[in-house]
Amino acid sequence: MQVEARIVALELAETFVIARETTDVAHVVHVAVTHEGVTGYGEAAPVDRYDESPKSARRFVEEHAHLLGDDPFALEDVGERLDSAPGEQAAKAALDAALHDLQGKLLGIPAARLLGLPRTGPPTSWTIWLGDPDDMARRAERAAPTFRRLKLKLGGGDGLDVERVQAVRKVTEQPLQVDVNEWWSLEEALDALPRLAELGVEYCEQPLSAGDAGGRTLRERSPVPIFVDEDCHTLSDVAQCAEIAHGINIKLAKSGGIREAIRMVHAARALRLGVMLGCMLESGLGVAAGCCVAPLCDHVDLDGNLLLREDPCPGVELVDGVQVPAVSPGLGVSVSFAPAG
Repeated sequence: MQVEARIVALELAETFVIARETTDVAHVVHVAVTHEGVTGYGEAAPVDRYDESPKSARRFVEEHAHLLGDDPFALEDVGERLDSAPGEQAAKAALDAALHDLQGKLLGIPAARLLGLPRTGPPTSWTIWLGDPDDMARRAERAAPTFRRLKLKLGGGDGLDVERVQAVRKVTEQPLQVDVNEWWSLEEALDALPRLAELGVEYCEQPLSAGDAGGRTLRERSPVPIFVDEDCHTLSDVAQCAEIAHGINIKLAKSGGIREAIRMVHAARALRLGVMLGCMLESGLGVAAGCCVAPLCDHVDLDGNLLLREDPCPGVELVDGVQVPAVSPGLGVSVSFAPAG
């Protein structure tokens, strides 16, 4: 198999703000894997938090392309060979997605059918990025007619997080979830969560720093289910997460791809954990790979492509709040793969 990789800049429609960073442009890596004249595509959305960058992801793909071998259907063997090289989970996810796209195109069927899964899953949440309470309420009010649930970014560090949710609740009755991105202490979480429960918040994502010793206490005392994101990367993390949370947030950029994500879902179910599927700031190419896993999940947060000024990889369609993949073979998105600059 021949492999190419290039870095792509994704311009956001609006500045995206979370507790630890502000973003106007997201850089991802597009990967092309060609076999017998047919090309599959995947996207890597590297995470700075985990010491990954677009340059390191592209370098990983280029240096480890030989590990793919010559059989695009040998996912287990390919996965084991890639896992022997540490780190760069986003790059591995791009290669995994490209192989699923390639398989579908070779067989002439959508990638979801390869997995024996239905085409659609739960509705996606729409992310209301961190701002002052009134600003978040205005943006939530605009989004509510289009989306069936809202995800509020918290962790302002100014004592106004509950007020942010109160302001949003005044303008919409949509289901709400919150994401603190590791920004609360245990004491802050124990203070805020009972009040968020009264406002109807359905669950709270990663309130404490990854590895925080207070995780077990918060799980026992929180009136709102706790889902962990930064604490949960691959299958090996799932069992420990059952001790500190009620659910996990799976992202392909952390897990290393569709193959590992599905394993994580089944492990979580065995441990009676809820399952959420998230994404990074991604184009439709990355979101299309996520759509393959979405039908297995309780909650879905696949709005990365919807936050862009223009999606360079169209194909996924928002239908009644659900991200629906195309019926075309493979991942079903259009990719213009110009030579790397």
